[in-house]
Amino acid sequence: MIKHNIIITEFDTLYQILFELNDYLKFNLNKVNLKDINRVNITNSIIFSKFCYKNELLKKKVNLRKLVFFVEKGQVIKNINNYKFILYPFNIYELVEKINIQLLKKKYNDQSFVRISNYKLDLNSRIISNSNVHLKLTEKEINIIIFLKNNKKPQKVSVLQNEVWGYLSELETHTVETHIYRLRKKIIDKFKDNNFILSQNEGYSIK
Repeated sequence: MIKHNIIITEFDTLYQILFELNDYLKFNLNKVNLKDINRVNITNSIIFSKFCYKNELLKKKVNLRKLVFFVEKGQVIKNINNYKFILYPFNIYELVEKINIQLLKKKYNDQSFVRISNYKLDLNSRIISNSNVHLKLTEKEINIIIFLKNNKKPQKVSVLQNEVWGYLSELETHTVETHIYRLRKKIIDKFKDNNFILSQNEGYSIK
């Protein structure tokens, strides 16, 4: 499986923490100095930096839509120009999960809409629709659907646990099954569709 690239600039502490977990990560980890940022290919990468380097990155004409800024503890910075922010301090396992979620979405080449059978899935608003019927989903539910759709064979709970929640997640198996059950029930209640997510002996799948 081809790994995506995560580039960390001017954030040595974060790099060192993730480097210790490198064997468990589903992405390639790279550290690049700010002065060299334009010498690397960032087309298929996600870049992480401290908020204080925002203006320097702008001067270098880096596409900030690929960035996640980390701000100092105590600062109150709301969403700015649709960029993503994670407040410091943060839970490293939650951070890895957020990264894995972004990489799952990138498998669809950053499309806003994904077609799944007779449904249209809006990744930005997290809404699945069929004709004029719409259903709001959680981010986790979106990622479950994307993962199942991206795999032709039924997926066992243990695989979902690893791939959607992340290898580092301290998660009980029944938590995954509960998420699947609730998602299937929402689809059935809203669309009267019992066959959107199929449950088989081999695992779960989307036709």
